[in-house]
Amino acid sequence: LEDFALRFTAKSARRWSFYRVAITALGSTAFMALEAIGGSITLSYGFTNAVSAILAVAALLFITGVPISYYGAKYGVDIDLLTRGAGFGYLGSTITSLIYASFTFIFFALEAAIMSMALELLLGIPLYIGYAISAFIVMPLVTHGITYISRFQVWTQPVWIVLQLMPLLYVFNHPDSSLREWTEFTGDAGEMGGGFNILLFGSASAVLLSLVAQIGEQVDFLRFLPPKPTASSPLKWWIAMIMAGPGWIIFGAGKLFLGSFLAYLALKQGVSRELASDPAHMYQVAFGFLFNNTTLTIVIATVFVIISQLKINVTNAYAGSIAWSNFFSRLTHSHPGRVVWLVFNV
Repeated sequence: LEDFALRFTAKSARRWSFYRVAITALGSTAFMALEAIGGSITLSYGFTNAVSAILAVAALLFITGVPISYYGAKYGVDIDLLTRGAGFGYLGSTITSLIYASFTFIFFALEAAIMSMALELLLGIPLYIGYAISAFIVMPLVTHGITYISRFQVWTQPVWIVLQLMPLLYVFNHPDSSLREWTEFTGDAGEMGGGFNILLFGSASAVLLSLVAQIGEQVDFLRFLPPKPTASSPLKWWIAMIMAGPGWIIFGAGKLFLGSFLAYLALKQGVSRELASDPAHMYQVAFGFLFNNTTLTIVIATVFVIISQLKINVTNAYAGSIAWSNFFSRLTHSHPGRVVWLVFNV
């Protein structure tokens, strides 16, 4: 692994601060597919099984993410080189690049679909047009590379945090938001969802385990973490590595729980079962507790969704372009450029 690092690492690129790496990497956890997944498994399998699955999978993803993040940050290499250096071999790392690439474009599509729902909600744009807008708007943000993406993540992070926290201060204090009723929610499973059921727990866990490949996107940012200091305390390095790497699931689990609650609340507020797990409608309900004006509520909710989706999809598009580049360069022994694979991925 160290040999690969010495041969392939672009040392001039690894000059980011600990703060910049952590903020940039955590910016990729803004994706609202987490709320959608948390809401979906709760509506399907009930609170108890959904929460059990979230806790179990979060622990698994954190534990497995630590060594991957550590070696990615230490040697400044991506998942492709990590798998080669770890003994997967030429063919093995090619296959993992394909698996990783499939993760990036599937979640790119999910996030773009959520953004399209928000555009339809605010502007009445038909979904098929919204899909195209939500996909192609990302490309100019990604063609300039990781440095531009990092700036975008850092600049938008304060706005995103404010919009994320604003409605929650009111939602959890509202008379209609009964936490006890949420914990007793059985979902579509009915009586089976009233308590722990191994089949429902397994079904919910299977959905959540699709998130396991997210660690690859975190490593794409951890490559730029400055070397661990030897003369001074390495505590700052470890904090940045944990936050930017496996720590994503700590924030991610919070968003899964939030999606679980907001989906239940949306259902209680009269949103249809089909739309209750859609983040655009979730946050329309949430911001509705904050603003009395319906138009303002929809505008703020839509702006929040758009910012969130752009923050994750610039990462999906960038990581996907690298993964496709690694995969096809092995098969064709040619490299037309990352932007070609960016367009292909989108």
